[in-house]
Amino acid sequence: MNIVITGASDGIGASAARQLKALGHNVILVGRNREKTARIAKELDAPYHLADYARLSDVARLAEELNGYERIDVLANNVGGMLSDRILTEDGNEQTFQVNVLGAFLLTNLLMDKLSSSRAKVIQTSSIAANLFSKEFDIDDLQNERGISPIHTYGNTKLCNVLFTRELNRRYGDKISAVAFEPGIVRSNFASESSPFFKIAYHSFLKYLFTISPERSAKRLVRLVTEPFECGEVYGNGKKYKIRLQDDGSLAASLWERCERLTERFVK
Repeated sequence: MNIVITGASDGIGASAARQLKALGHNVILVGRNREKTARIAKELDAPYHLADYARLSDVARLAEELNGYERIDVLANNVGGMLSDRILTEDGNEQTFQVNVLGAFLLTNLLMDKLSSSRAKVIQTSSIAANLFSKEFDIDDLQNERGISPIHTYGNTKLCNVLFTRELNRRYGDKISAVAFEPGIVRSNFASESSPFFKIAYHSFLKYLFTISPERSAKRLVRLVTEPFECGEVYGNGKKYKIRLQDDGSLAASLWERCERLTERFVK
């Protein structure tokens, strides 16, 4: 199988790449940092591509490169992060929302013909934050113009990942298999681009929680690559993970339509 893993230069992505390579699969790595991504690629003797999701033009170029492969059997959308301040990208979007949601939305849609012909699995990395910190989710404030806290902004984007998975399954479930996974609270470089104060506070907070290694978390992703699952659902540690927000499908459809408008200039 050809397995594309984004966010593969570190953490869950790098660990999943190692585990899948050990199982005999072909992994195709995507990262932002050239040095770190190239190091993992050399270790695994795997091809790699570079893209910064804070620039949607990078995502569009990445899609063009990935469409050059004969087939893509799995697309693991694993890019994610959290900022301590509201920053707008060059595309005019709030950066956490663009990196965590819009980037994967655009990449998946630009690869849809390839994914469909390959009968691919599309796996989205969500988070427990979708339950814990999305209480103020407002479909009319995706750009966080109300200025709620960074952790709530992050939680909202992780909920968006779930809604995206559900709508992806509704629209393309006859061609691809869409699923999301909850990786657990992982010891990683998450929040590394936040302010020094916020980064220290966040990682100090982690010490009081039950955290798992990126290697253990990556096994959850690998399980979805290698085992069957119920499409449109979220999985945790080998079983379905319940999302608290109730949606009859209208919220997921609305999110999809808004993401379409924000990325339409890149879709021919």
